[in-house]
Amino acid sequence: MTPLPTTRRHFLTSTSAIAAGAWIAPRFAIGRPGPSANSRVNLAFIGIGGRGALNVQGLSAENVGALCDVDDLNAAESFNAHPKAARFRDFRQMLDKLGKEIDAVVVSTPDHTHFAATMASMELGKHVFCEKPLAHTVWEARTMKKAAQHYKVISMMGNQGHATEGIRYVKEWYEAGVLGQVTEVSAWLGAINFNGRFFRKPAAFPPAAMPVPANFDWNLWLGPCTKEIPYNSVYHPRAWRGFFEFGSGLMGDWSCHTLDAPFWALGLGMPSVIELESPAGGSADFVPESAIVRFEFPARGDKPPVILHWHEGLPKPELRKEWGLEQLGEAGMIMTGDKCSLMTGERPDSPRLIPDGKWQEFSKNLPPKVMPRIKGGHYREWTAAIRGDGPTPGSNFDYAAALTEVALIGVLAQRFGGRIEYDSAEMKVTNRPELNAYLRIAPRDGWNYGESL
Repeated sequence: MTPLPTTRRHFLTSTSAIAAGAWIAPRFAIGRPGPSANSRVNLAFIGIGGRGALNVQGLSAENVGALCDVDDLNAAESFNAHPKAARFRDFRQMLDKLGKEIDAVVVSTPDHTHFAATMASMELGKHVFCEKPLAHTVWEARTMKKAAQHYKVISMMGNQGHATEGIRYVKEWYEAGVLGQVTEVSAWLGAINFNGRFFRKPAAFPPAAMPVPANFDWNLWLGPCTKEIPYNSVYHPRAWRGFFEFGSGLMGDWSCHTLDAPFWALGLGMPSVIELESPAGGSADFVPESAIVRFEFPARGDKPPVILHWHEGLPKPELRKEWGLEQLGEAGMIMTGDKCSLMTGERPDSPRLIPDGKWQEFSKNLPPKVMPRIKGGHYREWTAAIRGDGPTPGSNFDYAAALTEVALIGVLAQRFGGRIEYDSAEMKVTNRPELNAYLRIAPRDGWNYGESL
């Protein structure tokens, strides 16, 4: 595998600049003097298939100026929807060529390239929207937080539930004392669909080499990866998520949604102990078919310690008498308090108290709404902040980096099993120092960012 050039100033002589000169930005760009709340944000998108295509659609009211993807076929829907947008395969070339014309960048690549694409954008002063989980390692998440502060950009992670009214209800009800002291959180996602769209486990590791399709640049897709990994169709376009080399499994994909409400409302901070309770051992290469991970969060001021159990696949959490439930749905979250408990689905948008009798009584006289509501959803929250027409997004990188770190430490437990004692202040696993190598992984040449922060 030949390393790519170490500088973005080097233009690749390939199809990576298809229609690169086809787009000229409007005279006004947000980053220039005289912003107007009515002006459209000039956007570039990195990763425009799958989830990326949904982000392109969701932000199509803005000016879609540049589209970048390593797979021409997977990107075709977005390309066809925006024929005037400049097209690229290498985001570094896109930023070099159009950096002065772009206000903001949306990153929807696989987890292992979130950091490079987002950092390259922030270094040019571009506002950024990055899909969840924010990063692939703890060091990356923390460095992205530093970079957003340093470059003074408007940042957001794509956990859209953080913009809903539901998550504000959770925080308001908890702070109003409705739940009392919360000491336990249970979260679950039911049976995982192995050998489906997202988790196609290969028969052997590593998967056998296959010819690379002509429409796809495997070298660019690997990005910062240092390992010599041959192409296999099991990785792309979606099943990469199950491979820990590239993704963060179900926990990385969903905990930024499902744990968003308790993390925010309870002010959980960082866990001090993380342990894989089931299965007995970890799975270093591929997401386990089922797993139970226990997080221990220490006391925060007058708030007691919290035990959080994360269940993937089966079994779901055991039903507790005080919940008053006959069964659990396919996915959800319960915060157990000493007065009553609160339940959501896999996202935090529709909370309710349990047992049902408590909810029926409570819903007739809800506590006051004391937190500002977001109009228009998370896309509007981000673009309004860029235009100066709204507050900093709630899931900005200050917040999102910490939520992502919790997920990444949980993934470490899934991969290597056993008990992890974590010193977050030092960013260090204290009882198993060999695991610290996974908190920061050096990229291959040409993909280095954030070293000076």
